[in-house]
Amino acid sequence: MTRRDRVKAAIRFEKPDFTPYQINFTGQMREKMRNYAGEEFFPKIDNHLCQIDLTKPQRDLGNERSVDEYGVVWNKSGADKDIGVVEKYRIEDPSDPVELPPVDAAFVREQMKRLNEEAGDRFRVAGIGFSLFERAWTLRGMENLLCDMMAEPEFVHDLLEKITARNLEVIDLALESDFDGFYFGDDWGQQRGLIMGPKCWRTFILPCLEKMYGRVRRAGKAVLQHSCGDIREVMDDLYEIGLNVYNTFQPEIYGYGYAEKIDGRIAIWGGISTQRDLPFKTPEEIRQVTRDLLAAFPRGGLIAAPTHDIPGDALPENVIAMWETLEAQKG
Repeated sequence: MTRRDRVKAAIRFEKPDFTPYQINFTGQMREKMRNYAGEEFFPKIDNHLCQIDLTKPQRDLGNERSVDEYGVVWNKSGADKDIGVVEKYRIEDPSDPVELPPVDAAFVREQMKRLNEEAGDRFRVAGIGFSLFERAWTLRGMENLLCDMMAEPEFVHDLLEKITARNLEVIDLALESDFDGFYFGDDWGQQRGLIMGPKCWRTFILPCLEKMYGRVRRAGKAVLQHSCGDIREVMDDLYEIGLNVYNTFQPEIYGYGYAEKIDGRIAIWGGISTQRDLPFKTPEEIRQVTRDLLAAFPRGGLIAAPTHDIPGDALPENVIAMWETLEAQKG
């Protein structure tokens, strides 16, 4: 089987010849691995997905600050060098006019061209990071947006609908090219439950997702959704509107037994904890954790992976132990 075929089989809950896997790194962890194992380590990783983000990269402002295509300035001087924190929100009041930047069609087309040139036999994934709720709160502020859901619901609907319309333009441009799945990055979960609760999620988020998922599914592509945290309260909703793959599956939240509850419905991408395992356990414990994850999905439905891009506090020897265990499936 090709790597692409292996992922497609896993999504269909058909057991592939071995479980596909994906190992991604933050910038800090990539440098740590480079110092530990050398640059030659990275080509050895037999990742099964080729991913491209259709969000334009941020423009460097110097002094560990950058600005995104929406005009939001980010400060990356703290512990999180990859994402950082918003320095100032653009929408100070719900009465402010909401102007989103036009889609750069040339950029999207160039990214899709690069995806197809680099993918080889991997499963090709185009995507949008900060795709809806996250984009809205980076413009308005997390606390403000949550309060607006109660006090200014029309403003929230309007903002999310404008973000959705822009995303649909990006999706349509991507669909001019061939690819396998579309990825939406958008954190809704906390360690326990949804940030905004299921009622507000269904009121504000679900209608937008239904439009975006529908556009992707009608084109015959798979839908992949990222959300950290516990989103069990809305997993049935996601299945009903067409979700194929859920990322990220955090075992400290769900437990491997949850695989049986969604068996045959939504495939899982994740399962090896960057929160409790990769930074703290021994290499032999990581090998066992990885074997346990693989065993929890006997019928497929799994893309084995760390639960996030591996952060800088992980132990390099544990990353290697995880990778070697995933590779050992090949026999």
